Amino acid sequence: MADGTSIPADLLTPAIRRPQPKSSMQKFMRQRSTIAFLMALPLILLILCLVVYPAFYAIYLSMLNKKMTAFVGLKNFTYLLNRNTFQLVIFQSCLFAITSVVLKALLGFMLAHLMHNISGKYQRVWRGLLLVPWVIPLALSTLTWWWMFDPSYSAFNWLLNQLGFDSVPWLGTGWTARFCTILVNVWFGTPFFMIMYMAALKSVPEQLYEAASIDGAGAIQKLFFVTLPMMRNIISITVLFSLIVTFADFDIVRILTSGGPQDMTHVFATYAFQVGIQSGDIPLGASISLFMLPILAVAAYFVLRGVNKRTKEIAT
Repeated sequence: MADGTSIPADLLTPAIRRPQPKSSMQKFMRQRSTIAFLMALPLILLILCLVVYPAFYAIYLSMLNKKMTAFVGLKNFTYLLNRNTFQLVIFQSCLFAITSVVLKALLGFMLAHLMHNISGKYQRVWRGLLLVPWVIPLALSTLTWWWMFDPSYSAFNWLLNQLGFDSVPWLGTGWTARFCTILVNVWFGTPFFMIMYMAALKSVPEQLYEAASIDGAGAIQKLFFVTLPMMRNIISITVLFSLIVTFADFDIVRILTSGGPQDMTHVFATYAFQVGIQSGDIPLGASISLFMLPILAVAAYFVLRGVNKRTKEIAT
């Protein structure tokens, strides 16, 4: 300045504050993955309490004797495998689950195509009507089916008698009772497949069908070369989920037949209930229920491996 004095530059310009370094805890809490984990933590704790802990406790129980006083290892499993009744339960469980899932998948796929081709308000009406079996509580609807199969008051037998045919013991013979349990499961589960496949059909771009039409493809060719390849992942996941639920089904068999006649309709869940709860052998009942685990684990492995492979192919 003129008088020879100078003013420091830091007084003429406002001081620039340097940001304070954030602590590692603050950085950790602001990460999106941390926030997502904290939001999912209540659900994780619920799964640990209601799924993981009971599963490991069931494994522990299956290795005890009937009085639950001594550790017997795998003797309960070897004992079950040597019993003819349990071999029949394995056969019936696989027959019940696989047949039901295949029929539900086929019927659900056909109904989804029919609903997809219906436009306007009529689609909503029919879709609502077809979802009724899935919305009604399973135990309540199974009781209605039991009344229709009942030998004294069977609505089906009344109809057969009116047409001049003899009454059928629907739940009194082995293969007929098996057919009835599968029929009720298919009736209940088909709407779930239908609604899942309808959602998958709506996600298929119309441009693919237009391109296939230009190339001269017919309806069957569009189905096998456009629709099914685009729906494979949804079909696989839906089949896997339904297979798990069907293997663990309890209500239908318990209400309709209670495992009879002659244990020919027992599945894992109903036989485990009979042995573990009604007969008082909880370790053996836990062993029966655990036989579903390897079967479903193998099915889940192959299905999910196929889904991951197709997802990677699409991504590349």
